[in-house]
Amino acid sequence: MAEPTGRPKKAAGPKASGKPAPARASRKPAATRASGKSAANTASGKPAARKASGKSAPARASGRSSALNARAQAGQPAVLTGESPVPGAMAADDGGASPQVRSRLDVRKTYKLFIGGAFPRSESGRSYPVATPGGTLLAHAARASRKDARDAVVAARKAGPGWAGATAYNRGQVLYRVAELLQGRAAQFAGEIVENEGLSAPKAARAVADAIDRWVWYAGWPDKVAQVAGAANPVAGPYFNFSVPEPTGVVAVLAPPESSLLGLVSVLAPVIATGNTVVVVASEHAPLPAVTLAEVLATSDVPAGVVNILTGRLAELAPVLAAHMDVNAIDLTGAPADTRAELERLAAGNVKRVFAAEEDWAAPPSPARMLAFLEIKTVWHPVGV
Repeated sequence: MAEPTGRPKKAAGPKASGKPAPARASRKPAATRASGKSAANTASGKPAARKASGKSAPARASGRSSALNARAQAGQPAVLTGESPVPGAMAADDGGASPQVRSRLDVRKTYKLFIGGAFPRSESGRSYPVATPGGTLLAHAARASRKDARDAVVAARKAGPGWAGATAYNRGQVLYRVAELLQGRAAQFAGEIVENEGLSAPKAARAVADAIDRWVWYAGWPDKVAQVAGAANPVAGPYFNFSVPEPTGVVAVLAPPESSLLGLVSVLAPVIATGNTVVVVASEHAPLPAVTLAEVLATSDVPAGVVNILTGRLAELAPVLAAHMDVNAIDLTGAPADTRAELERLAAGNVKRVFAAEEDWAAPPSPARMLAFLEIKTVWHPVGV
């Protein structure tokens, strides 16, 4: 009889040879049908010896889970073999118990200098302890050397032309951005003032709020100071005569020791608002807010080198800056009264501008500090030309 059309001619081949058809992914193998096991067990590729042992894959895994449960009950971290515990990670046993927080070490802050937009350690490798008013150690701050002071002056001089050449409106925008970031770190500043100065929490919060408000006040001055300090002068003759304020250049500022943030803002902001660059010696006994302010400046739009902040011994750094021939002015507000005469004598070497004033930092500010670090340029121009 002829074979029906449409059937493959080799379909009967395996039956004649007695060999089973090869296993295909779309069919169950014959062995699986005979044993009654699922296709998943067959596809796993485990040897037939497992059937004789009576163990299955889930049974082996449960032994590992039991080991983890035993470690959890003993108070040990539930870590699998070959893994290392990660600080701060969460671990839970198989029974759904509450997660256990693994202990971790705090990330201790390193208080460095701020020079040229970077945070270097002192080139001498020195540091000094910073303590609370009660004597409790808070941190070790970098102790700047004379070399660090000279490096800061170089960075300030390099940044001078770009900052002075920026438009007054742009400088105001940059300073306002700093105020925004100060407000974002208000809680951190308040905590550091409480620890470093020993103020109560409400007084520290008030000092931080005043510092932010003062920075905003100075941020509004860059495009207005020329109208206050400049003038069109009447002269006898066919000439126009104008008085135009310009930045002095590099200014060294000795920050007040008793107000680590509000006092620092009050002596720093007016200097840079008028286009000067600055090297600040922070409060020797309370430098922590100054370092945090440096972090704010580094993440703001203030160009690198416009503000440079040194921490260390005032008696070591002040004479270097007062005698430096590339420093154009110095603010002696933070210097002790008995040292000011000597610092003024050193400043006379290159005819520096010297400014010193005793102020109540809680009192409203005035433009006096901005005008103290401005040079007045007189311009003559013929009429009709």
